[in-house]
Amino acid sequence: MNKEETDMNEKKEPTLMQEEREQVIELGSDITRSKKGNIYTLTIIGQVEGHQVLPESAKTTKYEHILPLLANIEESDEIDGLLIILNTVGGDVEAGLALSEMIASMSKPTVSLVLGGGHSIGVPLAVSAKMSFIVPSATMTIHPVRMSGLVLGVPETLSYIDKMQDRIIRFITSHSQVKEDYLREIMHRTDVLVNDIGSIVNGYDAVKCGLIDEIGGVSEAMRYLKSFGKDSANG
Repeated sequence: MNKEETDMNEKKEPTLMQEEREQVIELGSDITRSKKGNIYTLTIIGQVEGHQVLPESAKTTKYEHILPLLANIEESDEIDGLLIILNTVGGDVEAGLALSEMIASMSKPTVSLVLGGGHSIGVPLAVSAKMSFIVPSATMTIHPVRMSGLVLGVPETLSYIDKMQDRIIRFITSHSQVKEDYLREIMHRTDVLVNDIGSIVNGYDAVKCGLIDEIGGVSEAMRYLKSFGKDSANG
């Protein structure tokens, strides 16, 4: 093989560094490597985009990009844990639940960290990890399912919305310590949100009610993930 062919092959096969740089640009993700293990960091920001494409001016997380990525993380021998950083206003309910179920079913250590906000469908995403952290200044909006666009005002539509709401509540309560009665109560409050119903809880309140496991930031999240790393596995 001559030099020109070698140069061509190197151009066709990007280095690992180049691939990771592209992932940061495209998906806001990266791999942190250390002696205690390799942690994959994934961001879920803006709106969770589902079956409908949102305007280009909107900051979105596309669930069709994240689902195969999660599958790759689960099967990768190079990745020892997953850190999910959340700063989302919510979005498509079914897309958000799909991502939440995918994360909850992973066998590798997973940690969620709520920074800024984990609103609406961001709540199931936050509790889907095996351990959840939230910074004190972050907030989470808890409200009933909303429908946009043309909605038929018939009993079947209302029944569908109620069942979807039950799916969300069942997921949240089965992956956190919050009580169902309390969750339903704050979800339907009328004295907290302007022109709407629901509640906004800060970091301390989210931990106090059992929605999130602990107050903490990136150091606490990383410390938890690294406790499952290579050193601990080797005794």
